[in-house]
Amino acid sequence: MTDNNRLLEIEALGQSVWLDNLTRQLLDDDELRLLIERDGLSGVTSNPTIFEKGIGHSDRYDDAIAELAQDTDDPQRIFEQLAYRDVRDAADLLRPTFERTQGQDGYVSFELPASLAHDAEGSVAQAEKHRRAIDRANVLIKVPGTEAGVQAFEELTARGVNVNVTLLFAVSRYEQIAEAFIRGLERRLDQGEPIDRSASVASFFVSRVDGKVDAELERLGRDELRGRAAVANAKLAYEAFLRLFSGPRWERLAAVGANVQRPLWGSTSTKNPDYADTLYVDELIGPDTVNTMPDATLAAARDHATPARTVDRDLDGAHQLMQAVREAGVDVEQIVLDQLVDEGVSSFADSYDSLLRTLEQKARTLAAAK
Repeated sequence: MTDNNRLLEIEALGQSVWLDNLTRQLLDDDELRLLIERDGLSGVTSNPTIFEKGIGHSDRYDDAIAELAQDTDDPQRIFEQLAYRDVRDAADLLRPTFERTQGQDGYVSFELPASLAHDAEGSVAQAEKHRRAIDRANVLIKVPGTEAGVQAFEELTARGVNVNVTLLFAVSRYEQIAEAFIRGLERRLDQGEPIDRSASVASFFVSRVDGKVDAELERLGRDELRGRAAVANAKLAYEAFLRLFSGPRWERLAAVGANVQRPLWGSTSTKNPDYADTLYVDELIGPDTVNTMPDATLAAARDHATPARTVDRDLDGAHQLMQAVREAGVDVEQIVLDQLVDEGVSSFADSYDSLLRTLEQKARTLAAAK
C-alpha cells in the first residue's frame, strides 16, 4: 500500500474508483493488475473511442488481427473478438473484487454500437449477444441514455442483464433511468427471479457540461458563473438518487437483497487548463458513487486529490447556481437533453467507424504478409 495514496482515502469515503481505459498494453504489462493491487481500483470502463485508440494506433493487436483475418474479412467480427478478449481478461483480474463485494463492484463495461442508440429492440438483442459471448458475470453492457435506451435498460434489467447506462447529462433523464431500474427489478421480483445480484451504474457525464455551458456564459458576459455548472448538475443528480432509492417502494426491493444503481461520474478529466486537474474528483466524492477516471486524472487524484465527502455538500447552492445559469440566458435543458447526448452518440459512432476502417486495412495488410 502506497503512503499518502489519495485514491485509497477516497474509497474509504464510499466511492469506488474505476479506470476509464482498457488496452492490451494495460493487460499484458500488468499495469491493470498494479492499479487493482496498489490503488484498490475496482472497475474499468471502455467505449468506442478508447478501443479505436488502443487497437487502431498500436501494434499490440497485430498478431491477433492476422490470425482472425484468416477466418473472416469482416472488421466488426474481428473487433468483437479483440474486444471480448480484453474485456474477459480485465474481468478476470477484477473477479476477486466482484466476489468480495458480492457482485456489486469489480465490473468491466462494454458498449453497444452507437448505431443502436435509438433502437430499443436491437439494443436488447445485441446486449444479450455480448453477454453470452463474453461469458463473464462481472461485465456491464453499456446502453446510452436515449429515450430508446431507457426502454432497453428496463427490459435488460428485467432479464437479469447488468447494465451501465451511459451518456447521461440531464437530471430529468437520470430520473427516468433510475425509475426504469426500479421497474426492471420489480418485474424480476414479480416473476420470482432473484434480484440480489442485479447491478447497474448510471454514468452521469461531468466536464462536457462545463464545456458547453461555459461557452454560452462567456458569450453572454457572465464569466463569474463559469466552471461551476457541471458539478452543480451532478450534485442535483445525486440528490435525485437519494430520493429515488428510498421510501416504501424501494424498501420492498431492498428487503430481498436489491442494491442501488450507483451514480457513476464520467468525463471527469478537466478540459479547461484554468481549472484544477482534480476538480471533478474533489467535488463529487461520497457514498454509493463511482468515479471513472482516465489515466492522467487517476494519477493526479492519487497524488493530490482532496478526500472529503462533498457530493451532497451545499445542495441549495447547487440549485441556486443552476437557476442563475438559466436566468443568465443559457438553455441548460437543450444542452443536456439534446445537444450533448447527440454529440456523444455521434462521436462514438465516428470512432467506431474509424476503428472498423483501420481494422479492415490492417487485416488486409497483415494477411498479405503471411
